[in-house]
Amino acid sequence: MSYEFPSELMYTTTHEWVRFENSVTVVGITDYAQHNLGDIVFIELPDVGMVFEKESHAGEIESVKAVGDLIMPLSGEVIEINKRLVDNPELANNSPYDSGWMMKIKISHPNEIEELISVEDYKEYVKSEEQ
Repeated sequence: MSYEFPSELMYTTTHEWVRFENSVTVVGITDYAQHNLGDIVFIELPDVGMVFEKESHAGEIESVKAVGDLIMPLSGEVIEINKRLVDNPELANNSPYDSGWMMKIKISHPNEIEELISVEDYKEYVKSEEQ
């Protein structure tokens, strides 16, 4: 199976991606994650203003096959959620890196960025999970 792994993003071993846009951090799930979940039918996102620590549970992603957790890749405050996903959860399947983004956060511990993994390391991680 071939997955899309944009090289400008950073990744987590819980299959979230992170894109930095000036002072805002955009978060979503990877192509690999959405593919393994199958057809996504419901997404529960956190409320704007909620503050999370890195690696805490921030929401749920329900598919026809399973329920997955949305894990915070970095500590911070949710400043925007993708409201389009409420009525169109399939956007996370069809466009996980663009219109299927999950939330935008204002990070509180910039040093945590160093703990994210590169596209090369994420590809290796996915390969090891598939074996």
